[in-house]
Amino acid sequence: MTQHQQDSAVGTTSPGPELGPTGRPHREFPDPAALASHGPARIIALCNQKGGVGKTTTTINLGATLAEYGRRVLAIDFDPQGALSAGLGVQTHDVPTIYDLLLSRQFEPNDAIQRTSVEGLDVIPANIDLSAAEVHLVTEVAREQILAGVLRRVSADYDVILIDCQPSLGLLTVNALTASHGVIIPLECEFFALRGVALLIETIDKVRDRLNPAIELDGILATMYDSRTLHSREVLERVVDAFGDKVLETVITRTVKFPDATVAATPITEFAPEHQASKAYRQLARELVFRGAVA
Repeated sequence: MTQHQQDSAVGTTSPGPELGPTGRPHREFPDPAALASHGPARIIALCNQKGGVGKTTTTINLGATLAEYGRRVLAIDFDPQGALSAGLGVQTHDVPTIYDLLLSRQFEPNDAIQRTSVEGLDVIPANIDLSAAEVHLVTEVAREQILAGVLRRVSADYDVILIDCQPSLGLLTVNALTASHGVIIPLECEFFALRGVALLIETIDKVRDRLNPAIELDGILATMYDSRTLHSREVLERVVDAFGDKVLETVITRTVKFPDATVAATPITEFAPEHQASKAYRQLARELVFRGAVA
């Protein structure tokens, strides 16, 4: 009698594949191949109108891991709080910022680009001045497309441009969506974070219809996941039920290492390279390359 017949006789079956947090079979994505050349960049906005969901953390660590894999990455701090700039340890005062590039023709993007401690990862910083930009942009011609014009001037120098959006659906966020080829929505595994996703996707659809037909939803990224709590598991299950394959397989779990790395102004991939969170962001970078969201 074969093993299969023996299993059938006693009513047993072979164990199935291990499932990940999203309920899909767990898989490790392959390391991306090296690039023969660089540019033009694919522009990705990290967007959610709710604050504290992991947009800045994801921008920093996704940018760092893509740079590890040989991609040239430019991160745009598009939040007046300047958390991305602080998290990468770059100067934000007495230097040109994204605010200057939006509102003045006397600056070129290269005037504002700053190098970071991660080779291959650059940043255009922001500070509180950016909070006044929406008021000034209201009277500009084609005001939703100002950022797109700025990024076109540096797109050829990078493989990926990541825009860390502020937690709102105002004119700055619309600028980011109009400039982007794709959107990643970091979503905290918490009920109130879930409520706003439909409104954000509606905004993306409006931008696609009226301003940027090429924009795509690259994925919804579950963040701050805690497998020990029923609440986290239920929220993630509801997101997968609602959005299916648009939910990325990679899940970012909660850890105190993230604030520790922020205090050190270093990506977690450099602060704690062997930590599970670092491995998760490398997996995210590989998944995005595998999906074709990044070259």
